[in-house]
Amino acid sequence: MSLRSTNIDRLKSETFDVLIIGGGINGAVSAAALAARGAKVALVDRGDFAGFTSMQSSNLVWGGFKYLENYEISLVRHLCKSRNQLIKAYPENLREIRFLSALDKNSPYKPWFAGLGANAYWTIGNFFTKRPKVLSKKKIKAAEPIIDDTNVIGGIEYSDAYVIDNDSRFVFSFVRTALNFGAACVNYVRFYDAKREDGLWHLSLKDTDQEEEFTAKAKVVINAAGPFVDSLNEKVGIKSNHRIVFSKGIHLIVPQLTKEKRVLAFFDDTQRLFYVIPMGPRSVIGTTDERVDDPVTQVTAEDRDFLLEQINERLALEKPLTPDDVISTRCGVRPLVVDASGDDEDETDWTKLSRKHAVEVNQEQKYVTIYGGKITDCVNVGQEICDIVRTLGISLDKENHDWYGEPSEGTREEFFRQARHMGLDDIPSNDYESLSTRLWRRYGLRAFAMLEEIREDPAMADEVIEGAEYVRCELYYAARTEMITKFDDFLRRRSKIALVLRREDIANAEGIQEAAELLFGKYAQYRYDQYFAPGGSADKAEKLEAGL
Repeated sequence: MSLRSTNIDRLKSETFDVLIIGGGINGAVSAAALAARGAKVALVDRGDFAGFTSMQSSNLVWGGFKYLENYEISLVRHLCKSRNQLIKAYPENLREIRFLSALDKNSPYKPWFAGLGANAYWTIGNFFTKRPKVLSKKKIKAAEPIIDDTNVIGGIEYSDAYVIDNDSRFVFSFVRTALNFGAACVNYVRFYDAKREDGLWHLSLKDTDQEEEFTAKAKVVINAAGPFVDSLNEKVGIKSNHRIVFSKGIHLIVPQLTKEKRVLAFFDDTQRLFYVIPMGPRSVIGTTDERVDDPVTQVTAEDRDFLLEQINERLALEKPLTPDDVISTRCGVRPLVVDASGDDEDETDWTKLSRKHAVEVNQEQKYVTIYGGKITDCVNVGQEICDIVRTLGISLDKENHDWYGEPSEGTREEFFRQARHMGLDDIPSNDYESLSTRLWRRYGLRAFAMLEEIREDPAMADEVIEGAEYVRCELYYAARTEMITKFDDFLRRRSKIALVLRREDIANAEGIQEAAELLFGKYAQYRYDQYFAPGGSADKAEKLEAGL
């Protein structure tokens, strides 16, 4: 029996202390934090874990430099402290990265003023990162020759952090932690309705993969449905003081534009910031900021062409980027928190809304709603939810920090000692890290079992798909423990293969059938066709990206 089917059986038969609806960053950290403190936890998502907003981010973990514009000093300090905490807790997964911001005559700030802001940001962040610098036009060109300095008047360099692998992979690490502490976590389970009887919530759920309806029971319900929190509350009849508005953002993934491991920042023609962000062998261009009414969005041809035009104007490329250079895209909404009593007039300056989160509690119904939020603040959300759940009558063990962070330095050193003796440090993963570094970052303690598999069969260290940065032992591990239900769970979220390789290259890759057979067994061809065939999910995604 698979891990997923075992957990669905648990949902049907057990009564949980807490059932969380939504497997994005808020739901994942809540599940991990609560399970680590002894609560009996269930987590369900109508799609895959981190399958919506939490897989469409810029992969940045930052303190909110731009919030200084609105003098939100306390929020910036809070986010900077959260960023610093994550960098310390995840030294292999999150790293400080330099931002080089080139300012031109149309930028809203002069270099000296931007420098003052950068130094204030550094100070508010407790001087945790490298010191910011004000750069002349000449120094910017020397640091990044790819920048077209025709209109540049100077700039700044400062630090924040980024997720090295993938945002959805990072979110799934919290789901995996919750599973390790005994939580029942299941993807592709849709919530339909709920009622409270005899001190328990009775939730109507459906396994959309197997088309099976069932009921789950819990003492407390947490609504962590991200952009869908309002509609879920409406179904249950919960009234709230907050609501969500949506800001659409897109990213274009293109061939690597610069080998320098830094983020390039520019103001576009509308004076909104956009970036060039490293992603392994690729570069990510984005993001945009557009008010929308529907959380389900797509990359339009206009979106794509606007970003390409903006970056072509600011980089001295041998050949301008065209739509043919776009390998893949990201498109999602930021769920921004506003007062439920406000009208549209209150949102006229919605672009200045911050990514702060809010939590509302209905003590009588034992129902919690998490609004907004971002990866940077995730640990605080988990700890806050634990404090709230205790007030709802759920007994928790004393505070336990084991639910987040990487293993100890001593454990890390032992892993790399073993990997070095096996010669894994000599196997390149890509142009900037070894295979051993990548395995440790992605799997931590579980990477020791992968070393054992490679000892028994050296072919376990072979790349499954050329250029995918994913080896065979990872595939075996994923099939057993990562609840991969559909092909895009594997290609887009547990890995970033579908982000860095073109669809046709993946479909025709030598190892793709091996991957299908390992992940899906007798359903391998069905899952392959479901994703790659005309009209399949990959085909639909491409049409959405093209605005068709």
